[in-house]
Amino acid sequence: MEKVKIGNTDLEIAPINLGGNVFGWTLDEKKSFEILDAFVEKGFNFIDTADMYAYWVDGKEGGQSETILGKWMKARGNRDKVIMATKVGGETGTHPVDTSKKHILEAVDKSLKRLQTDHIDLYYTHFDDEKTPVEETLEAYDEIIKAGKVRYIAASNLSPERLTASMEASEKNGLPKYQALQPHYNLLERAKYEPQYAPLAEKYGLTVFPYWSLAAGFLTGKYRSEDDLNKSVRGGSVKQYLNEKGLGVLAALDKVSEKHDTTLATVSLAWLLAQPNIGAPIASATSENQLQTLFNAPELNLDTDDLKLLDEASK
Repeated sequence: MEKVKIGNTDLEIAPINLGGNVFGWTLDEKKSFEILDAFVEKGFNFIDTADMYAYWVDGKEGGQSETILGKWMKARGNRDKVIMATKVGGETGTHPVDTSKKHILEAVDKSLKRLQTDHIDLYYTHFDDEKTPVEETLEAYDEIIKAGKVRYIAASNLSPERLTASMEASEKNGLPKYQALQPHYNLLERAKYEPQYAPLAEKYGLTVFPYWSLAAGFLTGKYRSEDDLNKSVRGGSVKQYLNEKGLGVLAALDKVSEKHDTTLATVSLAWLLAQPNIGAPIASATSENQLQTLFNAPELNLDTDDLKLLDEASK
């Protein structure tokens, strides 16, 4: 499997990023270990989590996902074989969105302890409080990178303006630079990313890791009517896609997946992988069956007709 280099770093990853939001939420520790074992057995090595996952379970600080990942890496003795990404700044039951230096310096130590490691490979600004000067946030990262706690930094939910300001501040002040971008992007969510963020990813050499790659499960095709919404805990979040456009995208996915004898989810991820600057779509899995759809995506080469059909349906 061809590896992808993240930005201007020495981190090399296989082209699917396993989402860790389900660990400690819809998956218990035992089942999480099974999914993680199966993921790395297939040669994949990139795992995404956040310090806030899954604070909504008990309304407290979060950390369930990082804790499970830490136990798993320790039990398997495989820390050096895994590229671990986690995030800071998101709201939990105990604090608001916070990208201050004070918060980052405290949060990184908590993440390291839960992950049972001495370093984080890729550390994201998860959400932006939009009041902390970008220089302050970057200075915090500079400190923890120099201390060996973090190798590289990345950005998730920053506005285009704050992302640009951050890149300019890094350049001007000799501070660490974001190497990757994690935006909300998929076949149904193109309106914001493509005009506003894609040019910045290109300009600054950011490798892009889209989250909600499967639109909270809608792009798997399992939600096609109001009656389908109670099929999972995430049903409510896909209701917005049950419209002419959403069903049109599913129809196009049906056609392409039938042609290639594969699943809608695999085609959706392969479409993302065919877009410029995309390194690895993020997707979570709660079963071996779901994992297989992720594994198949990098092997599926969509042709010009496939891409055109999907492009037109999803514009």
